[in-house]
Amino acid sequence: MLTQQQMENFAELAVRVGANLQEGQEVVIRCDVQCADFAHLIAQKAYQFGAKLVHMQWRDEVLGRINMIGASKETLSTVPEYQAAFNKYCIEHKVCLVSISAGNPNIMKGCDPDKMQASNLANMQANKDFRAATMSNYLRWTIVSIPTLAWAQQVFPKEQPQAAVDKMWDAIGHIMRLDTPNPTEAWRKHIDTLHRRARFLNEHNFEYIHLKNAHGTDLTVGLATDHVWLAAEEMGQDGIPFTANMPTEEIFTAPHNRKINGTVVNALPLVNNGNVIDDFKITFCNGRVTDYTAKVGYEALKNILTTDDGVLSLGEIALIGKHSPIAESEILFFNTLFDENASCHLAFGASYPTTVKGGNDMSEKQLAQHGMNQSLQHVDFMVGTKDIDIDGIGYDGSVVPLFRNGEWVI
Repeated sequence: MLTQQQMENFAELAVRVGANLQEGQEVVIRCDVQCADFAHLIAQKAYQFGAKLVHMQWRDEVLGRINMIGASKETLSTVPEYQAAFNKYCIEHKVCLVSISAGNPNIMKGCDPDKMQASNLANMQANKDFRAATMSNYLRWTIVSIPTLAWAQQVFPKEQPQAAVDKMWDAIGHIMRLDTPNPTEAWRKHIDTLHRRARFLNEHNFEYIHLKNAHGTDLTVGLATDHVWLAAEEMGQDGIPFTANMPTEEIFTAPHNRKINGTVVNALPLVNNGNVIDDFKITFCNGRVTDYTAKVGYEALKNILTTDDGVLSLGEIALIGKHSPIAESEILFFNTLFDENASCHLAFGASYPTTVKGGNDMSEKQLAQHGMNQSLQHVDFMVGTKDIDIDGIGYDGSVVPLFRNGEWVI
């Protein structure tokens, strides 16, 4: 369990290093009701650093399951008007957004996949403008996470309930660098290291990234025209830096959605909308999924890949070494915020406009001309193993080793 001071430091990191709240700005905290105590601590910290007003957007995953079972498909396909109105308010008032990602990875296990797909699609369509505001960095935002009982028991099934929660707190505390004398300083040092590697990749301007391992992955990913590698701290459209994911270990950019070829096999399970998907293999030809299999959660994977046409290509490639604190913990968190930062990953669906030069000023047509992918979805899945080799391939055919046996060599 974290000390009170460590909890205070954690909340401060979310507000100051994560979303980077500015004086006079409104704050929206999004979290499950199980995380109320930490959400209230974040709210207190927000006021200490000059928040104008804090809004709480509560979620209840248990009620979500009850609704998924009890409500009709037609009802679940209708998004309440107040939700769209609040999203519009957030955009118009340029709120600072803090999300707490925590919950039962299997909360929707056994629910009707058709109802889930209909509900997810309706929500993605209703939230399209809000998602665009975050993906383009119009809004500054961050995601953090804390343990919940059901989640901790999934991660540590052999432990007694409270022991499992305590182990989760210890793991998250270390990963978030809360066990250091000055967590903010430790984060600044970490961010600098990631930015140095991003600069190296940007200076080389590779045409392709090639990933290969003994697990079955042999994939060549073309990179978007005028792509930009980003890491950790990004720049909001208002010129104020923020760190979207905490923790974060990745350096990422946009693939070219017509230049992806080969096969990729997942390295860790994917948890999506309360369903676990594992042992899956995806084949690409000229940028599109042409075949896929999954031994666990096939229907859930199918639901992702039938959302729209754009989800059949990739919107992100991210590189992470095997010696990151999350990878070295050897804990499978069943939570994308953590697991994607333990392993190199790809994402089905939409690209971030920020990952191409001048992307925020481009139309959808212009972005498409650069090879940027467009979709209602953006679903990360982990592909990096301890033996993965990764090369950067230049426009002249030159090859530069980036990873050997799962770790950076630059």
